[in-house]
Amino acid sequence: MSLSEELGRLGALHERGMLSDEEFARAKARVLGGAQEVGAPALLAINALRRSRGDRWLGGVCGGIARATGVESWVWRLLFALLALCAGTGLLVYLLMWILVPADPLIPGQASGHPQAG
Repeated sequence: MSLSEELGRLGALHERGMLSDEEFARAKARVLGGAQEVGAPALLAINALRRSRGDRWLGGVCGGIARATGVESWVWRLLFALLALCAGTGLLVYLLMWILVPADPLIPGQASGHPQAG
């Protein structure tokens, strides 16, 4: 089946509601990317990493990593603290992530990252 036929088939499935927008985008990327999609889930997870605005002590790095990995944030905090004892490695990595990893987008009505009492 040619590339245009495959894309047409996917488009028809999407229009009929048999594929969600997300499923359609993934299938289209797979067809267009071919074998280049190896390791894509890991790259998507890294690109989706954001510092947490709600689960934070300092910069929200551990809360963001916890959300991305499914491991509790206290485990990441302990790991960074232990690495900080190794010539400051944990502190350096934490600071770099604080600078380079973007924060969660601010939700309207949450000026400080905490929900308003109402």
